[in-house]
Amino acid sequence: MAETTTVARPYAKAAFEFALSQGKLNDWSKMLSAVAAAADQGEVKQLLLNPALTSAQKAEVLLEICQSSLDESVRHFVLALSENGRLPLIPVIAELYEALRAEQEQTVDVVVTSAYPLDEQQQNKLAQALRKRLNREVNLSTHEDKSLIGGIIIRAGDLVIDGSVRGKLAKLAEALKS
Repeated sequence: MAETTTVARPYAKAAFEFALSQGKLNDWSKMLSAVAAAADQGEVKQLLLNPALTSAQKAEVLLEICQSSLDESVRHFVLALSENGRLPLIPVIAELYEALRAEQEQTVDVVVTSAYPLDEQQQNKLAQALRKRLNREVNLSTHEDKSLIGGIIIRAGDLVIDGSVRGKLAKLAEALKS
């Protein structure tokens, strides 16, 4: 994975810098997401790895799938990836692009998993506290998982805060084993 990320990073950075210079960060985000979703489908993924097809044929198939959702600059980007044999990296490139965009816009996607549904007031209070702690605008999404028993788990990028009863019980069990 680290090698894939290392190879994909310059392409993501180039796409990001181009989109930023054109004032089209959001448009590129949508288009790269569409291409990445297409490239990540089982049959298409196998096709992109097929050595019997030329790079141009692979790009043609991918562009045909996404034709209505791409502008000319993204088409050229996909063709450049194709010429360099990097089409299978598109999902990683899209992910890295989104990370660069979030950094530029000072935003972070936060996933909150709770044992019970959070009402709007709880979500707002949590978002406000996270905004203050992370010094970023927070895009909050919530999920339910009854197996947590109580409490919440917060995931914001690499940061994970486990305040669940299940997590505390697991820590206690680990401490008792020692």
